[in-house]
Amino acid sequence: MKLAVVRETSQGEARVAMVPELVAKLSELGFTVAVEPGAGVLALYDDDEYAAAGAAVETEALSDAAVVLSVQPLTSPQLRRLAPGAATVSFLSPAQSLDAVIERRDVEVTSFSMELVPRISRAQSMDALSSQALVAGYRCAIVAAQRLRRFFPLNMTAAGTITPAQVVVLGAGVAGLQAIATAKRLGAVVKAYDVRAAAAEEIRSMGASAIELDLESLEGTGGYAREMTEERGARQREALSPYIAAADALITTAAVPGRRAPLLVTTEMVAQMKPGSVVVDLAAETGGNVEGAVPGSVVQVGGAQIWGAFNVPSQMPGPASKLYAQNLVNLVTLMTREGAFAPDFNDEIVAGSCVTHAGQITHAPTRELLEDGT
Repeated sequence: MKLAVVRETSQGEARVAMVPELVAKLSELGFTVAVEPGAGVLALYDDDEYAAAGAAVETEALSDAAVVLSVQPLTSPQLRRLAPGAATVSFLSPAQSLDAVIERRDVEVTSFSMELVPRISRAQSMDALSSQALVAGYRCAIVAAQRLRRFFPLNMTAAGTITPAQVVVLGAGVAGLQAIATAKRLGAVVKAYDVRAAAAEEIRSMGASAIELDLESLEGTGGYAREMTEERGARQREALSPYIAAADALITTAAVPGRRAPLLVTTEMVAQMKPGSVVVDLAAETGGNVEGAVPGSVVQVGGAQIWGAFNVPSQMPGPASKLYAQNLVNLVTLMTREGAFAPDFNDEIVAGSCVTHAGQITHAPTRELLEDGT
């Protein structure tokens, strides 16, 4: 039973779906692991490391593969090289990739989307969204510190005292909490806000001050926030304005799964920030928490600069790949029995993450989107 690991071809993608140290775990499950040449080079894993771990480095790794692991979805030519019934496991974003879903259905590939792994306790070790958000949150704090032209920590010297930077973080999910923790370790004074009332205690546990607004909580399912109305959004932006104006650095990480990122900060709010201030918008790829943010670019608004995030986990490909690979190993282990890849579609994790199987679109929300569009 062959499991293939592809070399990523998407622009800016430096991660790899498997790391050498985890190849043995797949072999123990009964897989023959094949890795495309150079698959790990951008994450600083060379072919010799994979070979030493027991993997075969093959140009035609996809040939006869029962399971294919990747970070980004396989391309159309790659899909066409798979045998009917083969399984792919990757990020897929089915709601934004309907044509790709249709193609997977038509070539009768079983596809699993890592974004769809249910947020339940039994699936925590398979939660790639959280593992990659951890990397992204850390990276965002480092970017803010790098771009801000002043110290993050307090410095008391014979020549005088340099006060610490004031950092505001919006959104206290995995990425936001990691950004808070990293900014605190760097010595900044950190304040944070989340629309979920329960997040205030988590913010304080990271050593930050929780910004508390006189607004209703927006608790959603699976630990996520639910979408806010425009009226509530306007009241929230007005209440947050003085905190943002006083910040040296603003980091925004708020997201609603499957929807456009909520607009938390307008250009007028950014324009009120001090000269030299830095805004880091982790949600830039999904519409942006900050008005005017552009993925992969820096935009100047008044005296502040807005850094728009683009594939942030890939900017730290080594640790991001290691965490993602472990998520994949845990999911593949769940779906392997007695040396065979045999997903149990009665299992809520398997069923929840499956998008296509046996020539059918099995993910109901994606199927409904396609039906609505016809």
